[in-house]
Amino acid sequence: MRISPNTNCNMHQSIHTFLIYIKGKRIPFKPQKIVAKMILPIFFMLSFLLSSSSCNALDFCVADLKTPQGLAGYSCKKLELVTVDDFVFSGLHAGNTSNLIKAAVTPAFTAQFPGVNGLGISIARLDLAVGGVVPMHTHPGSSEIIVVIQGIIAAGFVSSANKVYFKTLKTGDIMVFPQGLLHFQINAGTTPALAYVSFSSPSPGVQILDFALFGNDLPSNIIEETTFLDDAQVKKLKGVLGGTG
Repeated sequence: MRISPNTNCNMHQSIHTFLIYIKGKRIPFKPQKIVAKMILPIFFMLSFLLSSSSCNALDFCVADLKTPQGLAGYSCKKLELVTVDDFVFSGLHAGNTSNLIKAAVTPAFTAQFPGVNGLGISIARLDLAVGGVVPMHTHPGSSEIIVVIQGIIAAGFVSSANKVYFKTLKTGDIMVFPQGLLHFQINAGTTPALAYVSFSSPSPGVQILDFALFGNDLPSNIIEETTFLDDAQVKKLKGVLGGTG
């Protein structure tokens, strides 16, 4: 094989072609075509590397709670104002279960624990009195893991195919609830129950189904038509949960 350069120049461009001789046959070879084909994959590779490295540009982003919370969380507190106390939370004490659902959730989300801002994690304490229940609810922005510390908790979730996954959990058991799916927890024992719950978001958000339906001013006739409940049942539930309309 023998390679010889062949250059054709004019006022506007210079095109370089290498002539490759293989077994006496002349085969044109244009490097610029090869380079052009390589530019796109190289561009995407560099973009990926740059985006990956930018995610780790800061070690942390302690929430500046004086700023508004956006979809991506809070703005970062100035580094010179960050202290070790931003990374420590001492508020996971027993909650007050003297309420309608006999349950209390004590959160350590960004609003209470600024150090988790931007880290994709948070935690909460769940206290359930005897007969306590966390009604059907969902966390739009987070998956959830529960670990039972004391007592017996019946827990489960409903998939988007309406399949129910239900289990009675004992001390030391762990269960996961996928992001956005309706789920619940019930004290299934004869003593108070305690659990810790972790989330894959510093601000997981929550929407309780019962309160979404009956704890606001959604007109009763619309609820009746969409839930197949009669007027008396809807008015009773609105009265219990503080709804109007």
